[in-house]
Amino acid sequence: MKPLLIRACTLTNAFGQGNDASLAGLRAGHSALRPIDLEEATPPTWIGRVEGVEHVRMPAGLSGYACRNNQLALLALEQDGFMGAVHDAKTRHAPERIGLFLGTSTSGIAATEQAYARHAGDPVLPGGSHEHAKTHNMFATGAFVRERLGLKGPAHVISTACSSSAKAFAAAHRHIQAGLCDAAIVGGVDSLCLTTLYGFNALELLAREPCRPWDRERNGISIGEGAGFALLEPAENGDDGLCLLGYGESSDAYHMSTPHPEGLWAARAMLDALRRAGLAPADLDYLNLHATGTRANDQSEDRAVQSVFAGQVACSGTKGGTGHTLGAAGITEALFACMAIEHGFIPGMPHLEHPDPELATRVVRTSRDQRVMRAMSNSLGFGGSNCSLIFGRGGL
Repeated sequence: MKPLLIRACTLTNAFGQGNDASLAGLRAGHSALRPIDLEEATPPTWIGRVEGVEHVRMPAGLSGYACRNNQLALLALEQDGFMGAVHDAKTRHAPERIGLFLGTSTSGIAATEQAYARHAGDPVLPGGSHEHAKTHNMFATGAFVRERLGLKGPAHVISTACSSSAKAFAAAHRHIQAGLCDAAIVGGVDSLCLTTLYGFNALELLAREPCRPWDRERNGISIGEGAGFALLEPAENGDDGLCLLGYGESSDAYHMSTPHPEGLWAARAMLDALRRAGLAPADLDYLNLHATGTRANDQSEDRAVQSVFAGQVACSGTKGGTGHTLGAAGITEALFACMAIEHGFIPGMPHLEHPDPELATRVVRTSRDQRVMRAMSNSLGFGGSNCSLIFGRGGL
């Protein structure tokens, strides 16, 4: 496939606002998880909360979009000069020729939770369909970002659980390849809400302490929130910036929640990404594992990784630092992989104390300096929706 240049990007998560906060957290091996401190939620767990989201004020004319998910999206958009980069892109391409492809798992469902709590027993919620369309609706954040950035091209929001914002990269490539747009904004936004916290608690998948992916004592996930965006344009000859080199997508079609125990279709996503990039497994220097911290997911991914790489690539997972940001995990960890390339290091795995001897993939426990030329990021979604992305420099 023809590479897509990452012209600009930005991340906001529990590490903090902007790329520098994430880079510092990763390099230091820091964990930003905290005991749950949401007034309305009480499951005994730890979370990765973004400070200050609730204080973000919506721009004039866009107040109808006010909800935590859209506030988090705006907070991220305003970091790292990203909005200026989009403005410049609109001078190179007409707004009608810039696509928008976002991922989320729950969108602004917290706004509906709050509305029901305030008006329990009332069959008609205030605001009606208008409020729902701009907050809870799955396209709400896409509509908000599109208006805020002044875009008029194709716009999709993908909701495939943890793979959502990884699949946004694939959707962007297909649209550009098909001639439907000349550039694309990709991203993902997911915010803390009761539906997610109590849902995973009911499934007995929430860890009662900070999550410990790949640890022999791991017992579940820590839910986080986050947002990230990237501006993609076709790479030209001579471009040596960071690029999307390949992607692979698959579906387990195995179980509505449990991953395939042998990781067969997760392996297929990795192999398809390598094929599109024209690379062999030995050409990669780093693999950012999905590594959620549940027993079944880590075991399934381990078997998939072994079948593709057989221990030939440095691996680590970063959710012990930020929590599992669900629909934003794809963009978050894709850009973590890009940071590894740009700054020459392998992130470590906070809270990993005793690697599980039943997992064959040996992981990097402590952040270390290392030259990284090409990296893969895995997003293996709840219910078996998988996506693997490969990044490297366009001039390679």
